[in-house]
Parts: sequence; C-alpha cells; structure tokens
Amino acid sequence: MSSYVPTIAAMAFERRASRPVMVGDVQVGGEAPISVQSMTTTKTADVDATLSQVYALRGAGADIVRITCNDAEAAQGLAEIVPRSPVPIIADIHYQYRLALAALEAGVAGLRLNPGNIRKEEHIKAVARAAADAGVSIRVGVNAGSLDKDLLEEFGAPVPEALVRSAQKEIHYLEDVGFYDIKISVKHSTVPRMVESYRLLAEQVDYPLHLGVTEAGPPPGGLIKSVAGISTLLLEGIGDTIRFSLTADPVEEAKAGRQLLEYLGLRERTGLDLIACPSCGRADVDVIKVAEEATAAFEAANLPIQVAIMGCIVNGPGEAREADIGIAAGRGKGHLFIKGQVVRVVPEDEMVAALLDEAERLVEEGVEARLAAADVSAADLAEEARIELLDLQGDANQAAERRANVAEIATGEPE
Repeated sequence: MSSYVPTIAAMAFERRASRPVMVGDVQVGGEAPISVQSMTTTKTADVDATLSQVYALRGAGADIVRITCNDAEAAQGLAEIVPRSPVPIIADIHYQYRLALAALEAGVAGLRLNPGNIRKEEHIKAVARAAADAGVSIRVGVNAGSLDKDLLEEFGAPVPEALVRSAQKEIHYLEDVGFYDIKISVKHSTVPRMVESYRLLAEQVDYPLHLGVTEAGPPPGGLIKSVAGISTLLLEGIGDTIRFSLTADPVEEAKAGRQLLEYLGLRERTGLDLIACPSCGRADVDVIKVAEEATAAFEAANLPIQVAIMGCIVNGPGEAREADIGIAAGRGKGHLFIKGQVVRVVPEDEMVAALLDEAERLVEEGVEARLAAADVSAADLAEEARIELLDLQGDANQAAERRANVAEIATGEPE
C-alpha cells in the first residue's frame, strides 16, 4: 500500500462557474476535474482497430474519446464499440443529422454537432429531442474553418464575434426544445483569436466549455500553440474539458493534455514529472544523457513522482528542493536528495539505478520514513564535494563579487 500521495497545487485563480453536464459517467463542468479528450484516427467501421486506439488513449490519460460517425458503416461500428469501450464515446457528426440519430441508437454518451454544416433548424431540434430522450449531452462545436457562410459574409472573417454568434444561434435551437445538456467549443487555429473567442463566450453563457486550438499541426509547433491557447484560458479559470488537436498519433494528444493539467496543478499527478537543469560548464556529468536514462527508467516504472536531475552538487539540491526526489553529480558521485535533503551518496555510474530504487521506496513508504532512513553522513559528504567544486571551479555566478557591487550601489560605500 503506497504511503506517498501526490497533491494538487493550490490554484491561484478562481475557476469560472459552469453548470455540470454528464458524458456517460464523466462529469464536465461544475466542480468536476477538468477532463482530457482525444479523437480516434481509425476507420470507425474497423471495430477492433478503433477499440485498440480507444484503449491506448485511455492508457495515455484520456477521460473521453470522440469517434467520427461519417456514414452508416461507421454508425454500425459504434454499436459494437460503445459497449466495449473503457471510456465514454462521443460521436462526431457533420452534414447528416440522421447519422446523429443513428449514433444515439448505437448508445453513444455524447454528440458533437457542427453548426457550420448542420444548419436546418428542424434537423437540429430533431437531434436535440432524441438526445434528451436518450439522456445524452451535445457539444456545440463551432470551428473557424467551417463557419456558417452567412456569418462569414456578415463579419468578413472568422473573428471571435462570429464564432460566438454561431454558438449562440445553435444554443437557441437546443433551448427551444428544452434541451440544456450542452457543452460548447469555439475553436480557432490562430491562438489569440481562439483565446478571445472563449473569453467572449465565457462572459455570455454558463455552459461548460471545451477548449482547443483547431488544426494546431504537428509537434513541436502544434504542441506550443495548443499549450499557449489552452493554458492561458485555464489559468484564467476558463475551461472544463480540453483537447490537443495535433497532426500526430492521438495518443500524443492525450499525453500532452494530461501532462498540461498536471503541470498546472489541475489534476493529480499520475505519472512522471522530470525536471533537469539545462547543463553548464560546471556540470560534472552529461546531464542530457542522465536525464534521458532516468526518463526511460521512470516511465517504465510508472511512478507518480517529480524527479530532478541536476548537473552539479553546488546548487542542485537547493534549486530543486521542491522536487520529490533528485540527484546531483559531484566529483564522481551521485548525491541523492529528497525534498532538498541529501540522503545517500552513490557512485556516478549507479545514479539512475539508485534514484529509481529510492523513488520506489519513497512511493511505498512516504517522505518522512525515507528522510528518517537517510545516511547520516550523506549531507556532510555532499557539502565537502560542494566546497571542493567551488575551490576548483570558482563561483560561476560570481555571487560574492555581485553582492559586493550591489551593496556598494545600495549604500554608497564599498563593502
């Protein structure tokens, strides 16, 4: 039984209040944790291939998976996929409202409707009535690339105001028939316009919001754009569920989404968070190589822990004291520390193995137990190595000289 419990960082912002909506057994909005979504890239009619990808997405951190329902064969595939899926399935619908009705018959937990290509009011209301009968939620999924032509003509471009107007029009149709289990997205491929679209929408509705930068492209650019847009809004308290839209294996989308939420302190850590110094002339070890080896070892062990790899003992333990566990190199040794306190000293070629061993003990026994079991001589050995390195290499940051110069300016007198 593990004694180590990863915690969620206290949020320094107030989350926007939104009404709760269920997608199967996953709540979106309200006080529910922000959920991660992704979308399969297989042919839905290929049931086994699609299910295999759904399971992979679940393993990578997806809470909800969207699957295209673009023809009758896909709808039939959903009828087999839904009861075998480990997560709620949302059917992605474009153009043909009858496919939404077929997906409901197949048992999906949610629908995504695109207002840009399902435009007839009677069709939208027919789907809403059927979804209400089935207890299924609907996402109004506005996309800048497929905006209603009338709105494009009115606004001249897919500006934030046009995207929000499109969402409001669709919401009106749904509310007309008493349907309120609604989520909304207003995705744009340009990050500033995406951010502004959601800000504008958040001021006007209390429905939960699905965040994403559409057509973000392949990594690393697609990741950077997605993080820029999604994290900006999340840190403002806006957003209830997220999806990274990458030109890549969708498993990478789910991993990235989950990691972002964990790094922002919005979900409990379930996997590795490795931090490392960027390396410098003082480094007594190949930091990049050690970090790569540690990443591979810890990902294989699947430990929910923050690990620090620091290139030297001079500043390493102090700079990384917030990490759960870490190691700093110095004079042929690895100085292993927990919460900044050095607890073991091991040969340099055993650093990664010793770090993994201690991490497994930490997860099993807890921080206090491992600190109590520390080698009492380890801290002294680390300090000796630190002083020796300073004597050999000098103060790379020139701290003493810089302090003296600052003091002279501040007081008007040389120190």
